[in-house]
Amino acid sequence: MRKVLWWLIGGSRGGRNRFRIIKTVDQKPMNANQLASTLDLDYKTVRHHLDLLVENDVLEAVGDGYGDTYFLTERMESHLDVLETVAESADFTIEGLPGETDE
Repeated sequence: MRKVLWWLIGGSRGGRNRFRIIKTVDQKPMNANQLASTLDLDYKTVRHHLDLLVENDVLEAVGDGYGDTYFLTERMESHLDVLETVAESADFTIEGLPGETDE
């Protein structure tokens, strides 16, 4: 999981948005439309990131297809410390996430 997170978060252009999606879903599971609205991102951008995160076993979709709700996988839940390490190394902040403040 460490290598996957470095590739998805620390080593790619979309890493900051994927980090924001993971942190938001960790706080409250949401569907793609809710994530786009909450994070002020384009719906298609969110869908792209969600597809990558599901494909790499970071998130899982629960539902019937349209309107799926996204949750962290058990594997990801056990590696949240790695996510924080990668985010710190990439100099990401949690600014702008619902329920979080950057002090």
